[in-house]
Amino acid sequence: MLKNSCDTVRLYVKPSFGFHNSSRFGAGQPGEYCRVATLLVCLLSCKLFLSNETMSGAFKNCGSVLVTGASRGLGLQIVESLATGSISPGKIIATARDPSKAKELQAVAEKYPNIHIITLDVVSQDSIDKAAQQVDVLVQEEGLNCLINNAGINVIANFETVTAEKMLENFHTNSVAPLMVTKAMLPMLKRAAAKGTGMGIHRATIINMTSLLGSVELNWGDHANNFKWYPYRTSKAALNMVSRCMAVDLEAEGILCVALHPGWVRTDMGGPEAPLSTEESISSVLSVIGGLTEKDHGGFLHYTGEPLPW
Repeated sequence: MLKNSCDTVRLYVKPSFGFHNSSRFGAGQPGEYCRVATLLVCLLSCKLFLSNETMSGAFKNCGSVLVTGASRGLGLQIVESLATGSISPGKIIATARDPSKAKELQAVAEKYPNIHIITLDVVSQDSIDKAAQQVDVLVQEEGLNCLINNAGINVIANFETVTAEKMLENFHTNSVAPLMVTKAMLPMLKRAAAKGTGMGIHRATIINMTSLLGSVELNWGDHANNFKWYPYRTSKAALNMVSRCMAVDLEAEGILCVALHPGWVRTDMGGPEAPLSTEESISSVLSVIGGLTEKDHGGFLHYTGEPLPW
């Protein structure tokens, strides 16, 4: 799936901030490097390449994709990359809390008629229900092939500054909202899943965009790091469990569920030191999503497709 210019390396990477950004809370500063178990990937010291053929063909059997949090950052890049691929999904449904303020997303949508922008505030059940009705009208009997739960925030707070309110705010957006959005979209996902065999985006797939910082195993001993972000890290760990629970409950329906870490990316939150551009991250993310099968069901994956420790 991926092509790189070097051999397998033992890699030391700074864990992702989770690529989500909230203007209400500072972006924070990068901490010390976190040693990750051997990953069969090339980053930092070597360049990762993705063939145009692989990228363009990944979504050839996917009729519709829904992306939450698409007004900026990686969500916007997902929409743009899908739209500009030589083989693009028939319907790209991009959500934003306030589409009138999503100028970059609007500009992309003006160029590509298969992009549909709808309003969605993921922490409002009323907004979720209204969005689900709009999605149902858009996908009709074909159903929804791929749901990418991308929207999220980072409430920065360490042991001294964390409060119950900060914990709950981060949990609502990062852990609870993906579950509620998925529940609302489930009838459309089931409709798509009923039209094929096996698992993948040709039927129905749920991608929960998570973070390496949600790994419990890596935050211990030599693998521990100094990102003392109690709300964010625990919310991503919870999202990982939500993903696994979804995988258990939806397997019989043929709906594939995966938690996916997009890497450390040069966004408002990732900062200028990050090794990946949004284009590099998302080209790999979409290639991985396009190649998912039943063997990946219930997994916690790096953006290169390698499994991550829980």
